Amino acid sequence: MERESMEFDVVIVGGGPAGLGAAIRLKQLAAEKGQDVSVCLIEKGAEVGAHILSGAVMDPRALTELIPDWKEQGAPLNAPVSEDRFYILSETGATKVPNSLLPGCFHNEGNYVISLANVCRWLGQQAEALGVEIYPGFAGAEVVYNDDGSVKGVATGDMGVLKDGSHGPAYQPGMELHGKYVLFAEGCRGQLGKELEAKFNLRDGVEPQQYGIGIKELWEIKPENHQLGLVVHTGGWPMDNATYGGGFLYHLENNQVAVGYVVGLGYENPFLSPFEEFQRFKTHPTIRGFFDGAKRVAYGARAIAAGGLQSLPKLVFPGGALIGCDAGFLNGSRIKGSHCAIKSGALAAEAAFEALAAGRSSDELAAYPEAFQKSWLYEELYRARNFKPAMSKGLWTGALLFGIDQKLFGGKAPWTLHHSGPDHAKLKKASECQPIDYPKPDGVLTFDRLSSVFLSNTNHEEDQPCHLRLTNPAVAIEVNLALYDAPEQRYCPAGVYEIVREADGSNPRLQINAQNCVHCKTCDIKDPTQNITWVAPQGGEGPVYPNM
Repeated sequence: MERESMEFDVVIVGGGPAGLGAAIRLKQLAAEKGQDVSVCLIEKGAEVGAHILSGAVMDPRALTELIPDWKEQGAPLNAPVSEDRFYILSETGATKVPNSLLPGCFHNEGNYVISLANVCRWLGQQAEALGVEIYPGFAGAEVVYNDDGSVKGVATGDMGVLKDGSHGPAYQPGMELHGKYVLFAEGCRGQLGKELEAKFNLRDGVEPQQYGIGIKELWEIKPENHQLGLVVHTGGWPMDNATYGGGFLYHLENNQVAVGYVVGLGYENPFLSPFEEFQRFKTHPTIRGFFDGAKRVAYGARAIAAGGLQSLPKLVFPGGALIGCDAGFLNGSRIKGSHCAIKSGALAAEAAFEALAAGRSSDELAAYPEAFQKSWLYEELYRARNFKPAMSKGLWTGALLFGIDQKLFGGKAPWTLHHSGPDHAKLKKASECQPIDYPKPDGVLTFDRLSSVFLSNTNHEEDQPCHLRLTNPAVAIEVNLALYDAPEQRYCPAGVYEIVREADGSNPRLQINAQNCVHCKTCDIKDPTQNITWVAPQGGEGPVYPNM
C-alpha cells in the first residue's frame, strides 16, 4: 500500500505552545490580509496536551501579544503568583534567600502558576476556531524531501506494524503531509529536529546543547497547607554542591500543588538517579509538611533544553524551520520556556506568511532568525546566557558568578561563558565514583518508578517494533554495564531499562520495557555511548497527562 498525501501551505509538527502559537499567528495574519492560508498541525499525543508536561510558572508576555484578550477568552491562567520563596537546603535545614538579594530571573510578579497541558488544550481550541486542521494521534516519523534536497513535508508513522516488522491485520500506512513550509515544534530533543540538524549542519559553529531532566508530581493537598499562587524554588540538598539541580513547588487552583525536581544531565556520577533524588527532596523538613494528609494524583518526566543562546542551532533550512524547544528556546535562569516557545512560533509564522504572500516556497525563511535577533526574546536569552555555564561550576561558585553577572552587570557582562561539552561525555567510569544508597520508598510520600508510571496513564501496544533503538546491542553490556554500571537503569525515570541475569548471576542482558516509556528522551541524551535512539512509537501512544 502506498502512502497517500495531502497538500497544505504550512505543515506544523507538534501541538505544544510553539506549534500552536505558530498556527494561530498564521491564521490571524491570513484573516487580517484577507488571504487563505491552509495550515495543518499534527500531534503525536492522543489529544492536544496529552504529552505536555512543564512546571510551570508562565510569563504571559508572548500569550498577550498573540491573543490580547486571553483572559476574556477563558485561558486557564487562574493562579497569579502571590509569593516567591527561594531556599538553599542542607540535609536538615534551610536558608531562605531574601527576595531583595535574588536576581530578577527569580522574581515572578505578574506571572501565573499553570498547567501547560491545559493551556495547550485551550490554544488548540483557539487554533481550530481559526481554521487550523489539527490531527492528534499522528506522530511525525519521517522528513520528506524534494528532489533538490529541500524539505517537502513529513510522513506520519505506519500503524499496525508488528514486533517482527510484518504488517498486522490493522495495518495502515502513514500519510505524507506536504507543505510549502514545514515548522518543526516537537519539543526538546525532537526526533526529526535531530535529523534536520545533521542533514543541514545546523549546529556548525554553535556550542553543544545542555539538558536537564524535570520530574514532576501533582498532588491534592489539605486546604490549610495550600496558598494559591505560592512559588517555592530550592537549591542545594539533595544534590552535592558540584551537581546542578533544584526543586520546585507551585500552588495551583483547587488545592493542587505541582512538585518537581530538575537535575542537569551533565552530572558525572553514573550511580546518580534523578528519580530517587526527587523522592529524597520531598522528605526535606521544609518541603514535606505541605504533603501531610495529601494525595498524589499524577506523575511525569520530560527532558529540558537548557543551553540557552550559545546552544541555539541555525533556525532555518530550505523548506522549514525549528521552533520552540526543538531549537532550544528556553530561559534556564528563569526555568521558563512556554513564553519563549510561543514567541518563536509567532516569529516563524510571520516569516512564513510573508514568504507565502510573495509566492515563495521551500526556500530558507531568513526573515525568521533576523526577526528573532531584533526581538525581546533575543534580549532575554542574551541576559541569561551565562546562567547554565556558571552553574555547571558548582552551586556556590556558580551562584557567585551569576549573581555578579545579573546584579552588577544586569546580564550584560563583557564576557560570555561557554559550555564544556555534551552531557553524555561528562559521565565518569563507575570505578571512579561512589555508589549512592537511596532509601526505600514509603508509599506515602516517596514511591517507586512503576507505581509512578501508572499515574502517567502511559500505554503502548506491546506487539510493535521497539521505539527505543540500540545501534549496537552488544555495547549495552560490553561498554555501558562494564564501565558505567548500566546508568540507563538509573537515569530513566520510568523503569524502561533493566539489566537481567540468569539465576546464578551470569549472562547479563539489557531488557527494554518500552511500554513504560513516558517519552522524556533522557536516554537519547545521556547514554554515554550515544547508542540509544528514541523514535516515535505509533501515534497516540505514550502518556496521557491530565493537568500537568
